[in-house]
Amino acid sequence: MRIPPGQKATKKFPILHDGEVPNYDLTKWTFRVYGMVEEEKVLDYEEFMALPRVRIVSDIHCVTKWTRLDNQWEGVSSRVIKDIVRVDDGAKFVMIHGFAGFTANLSLEDFLADDVLFAIKHNGKELTPEHGYPLRLVVPRLYFWKSAKWAEGVEFTREDKPGYWEQRDYHMRGDPWKEERFGDSKFQRLYPEDT
Repeated sequence: MRIPPGQKATKKFPILHDGEVPNYDLTKWTFRVYGMVEEEKVLDYEEFMALPRVRIVSDIHCVTKWTRLDNQWEGVSSRVIKDIVRVDDGAKFVMIHGFAGFTANLSLEDFLADDVLFAIKHNGKELTPEHGYPLRLVVPRLYFWKSAKWAEGVEFTREDKPGYWEQRDYHMRGDPWKEERFGDSKFQRLYPEDT
């Protein structure tokens, strides 16, 4: 069984986000790795694109109840990002930082899973701006809101802090197999049954 409880399969790739789609000047774009690390690292676009790449195939499970099977992703493994800095042994979580102050929290274990990457391409094509160009995190084991669009950095932390959607009563982890959607059912009204 590949479709979690409460989900429906779709071949569409719905576009969902809060706020505007950024228009990046890649000559000014940077990716920052910081927090509980020995020395902060900031990569420009060319440096990031020169990192080794991986390809994965994964399913997407959106909190709005759609699932899209067999997505092909290409990008930089989260483990490569960890390895460009020396992470303190006390770090147990990460906060992904993105455009306009957007954040997404993850346990270090979820972040370092072997299928987690910072995607540059989807199904062989560069990401579109609406789907996170130039870079989006992909965390297949969790609901898709954790796969933050427009990623600009990773902060290693000791404690778990709520990200953007978690501050709006989304679940702190978001496991689709456990239906960890919301902290309060009133927020389910934001999303129709069929998307």
